[in-house]
Amino acid sequence: MNIGDRVRVLHGKEEGIIRKVSSGGRIEVEIEDGFVIPVLKSEVVLVAEAEKNYFGESSSIAAAVDTPLPISAPKDQGLYLAFVPINDQSLSLYLINDSAQPYLSHASEVYGTNHRTLFAGSLGAGEAKKIDDRILKELDEWPAFLLRFIPIQAKLNRAIPAFERQLKMKPTQFFKHLSKSPLIGKNAYLFGLENTTKELDIRGLNAELNQLTPIPQTTKIQAPSASIDLHIEALHPKPDNLSNSEMLRIQLEVFEKNLNQAIAVGMDQITFIHGIGNGVLRKEIHKRLSQLRNISYFQDTQKDQWGYGATLVKIS
Repeated sequence: MNIGDRVRVLHGKEEGIIRKVSSGGRIEVEIEDGFVIPVLKSEVVLVAEAEKNYFGESSSIAAAVDTPLPISAPKDQGLYLAFVPINDQSLSLYLINDSAQPYLSHASEVYGTNHRTLFAGSLGAGEAKKIDDRILKELDEWPAFLLRFIPIQAKLNRAIPAFERQLKMKPTQFFKHLSKSPLIGKNAYLFGLENTTKELDIRGLNAELNQLTPIPQTTKIQAPSASIDLHIEALHPKPDNLSNSEMLRIQLEVFEKNLNQAIAVGMDQITFIHGIGNGVLRKEIHKRLSQLRNISYFQDTQKDQWGYGATLVKIS
């Protein structure tokens, strides 16, 4: 027995669809009104198999079970998302255009604010394209699908609006969409994409893209002084209230800010007065300078005044 099989409880009147197969021989069956009941495999029987054994191959009941369920969808566009079974565990995901109108199509998975593109390209009239595969037992964990369609109009005609559709598969509804798929010709779980579609706001999409585009820097960068004092007394009004790590963080932030400004405005060199102290600040500054490609060299400077407490940075 597999997910999607129709079964009947042997010692009762309940009948429904298998929605989950658990270890230990237990399954979950969705009966009428969407209720799900847990039963043992040994307590149910496949409806189609039981009816054939009793009524024979021509049974009207068996025929009703095997007949694909019709799906209602407008015929003006004929766009579908189809899940075609590969076996009892796997499905292939298709975009189907059963219409005379070609589209630019975009299909993606939606994880909250994150998207992953499954397909982006043209979907011609009368064309079906496989875009992904899915594992049936992971149905509860599938993300939502976002489908977007922009009509391709080669001739000057009345504009057809672009539109989008977002679908989140629910186990209680998914198995009710079994139907014979157009173009592919196989039974599939078929979802019409024209129903309750939402027209795409192209201007809104362009605005979103503009927000992602970096805005050119128009503020003029001021050149720093040729010599920057990094003694904490010159940088903070109450240095005695700071821990050693806070002092170092503030000094390095000022160092990097002024170095970046010096590079941006094209200065040839800049000097940082860091003092001698325990040597931690000097060592960290030299470490960072050694990792930059646009620094020609750096060296201790003004030793007569600062000893090893100042570093000259030559910018390439």
